[in-house]
Amino acid sequence: MDLIFYFVDFFVHLDRHLAAIIQSFGGWTYFIFFLIIFCETGLVVTPFLPGDSLLFGLGTFAALGALQVEWLLTLLSIAAVAGNTVNYVIGKFVGPKVFHEENVRFLNKQYLDRTHDFYEKHGGKTIVIARFIPIIRTFAPFVAGIGKMTYSRFTCYNVLGSVAWITIFIMGGYYFGNLPTVKRNFTLVIFAIIIISVLPVVVEYLRQRGRTGAEKHAEK
Repeated sequence: MDLIFYFVDFFVHLDRHLAAIIQSFGGWTYFIFFLIIFCETGLVVTPFLPGDSLLFGLGTFAALGALQVEWLLTLLSIAAVAGNTVNYVIGKFVGPKVFHEENVRFLNKQYLDRTHDFYEKHGGKTIVIARFIPIIRTFAPFVAGIGKMTYSRFTCYNVLGSVAWITIFIMGGYYFGNLPTVKRNFTLVIFAIIIISVLPVVVEYLRQRGRTGAEKHAEK
């Protein structure tokens, strides 16, 4: 419960927390946020770490001169690419262990083959689009690794999606974060970013439920 409260408080008062971290750690701030972005994208056990809102906030502080925007863009892009790569490798290593038998309860080799085929056909846009969806971006490279998506193809879209994600949110904060209206309603802006980010997941979930309900109704 305390952990949940901490993360809620972190998002609600993101501007205060960033200011405190920058003031306390100075140049080490870049390393701290490098690790956060790396873990948020590279470890399937840490999808709860801040992503979009954090980048927007960092861009805002860069505009104030507290951080160097060039360093943020460079280091965090590297963190995002490296995180996805590690996640892919873990998935590729774990996949054969999970699917080593022809049929496992709830899982079988056909699932792995279908996943591989899906990522070969649609994996590129999946990796790029997933970058902009919290939670999904943590699992997309992992599943790509399990599905044995061609590494060169994965790397190409990984770099494209990672750089685009980092650049859009940091530069968004850099150019818009310090507008008077945004500064007065910073918390609301952060929540709006979070809501917009997860909206595709909610829409797809509702569509899937509607599709499932329609199929069940048709069977009756």
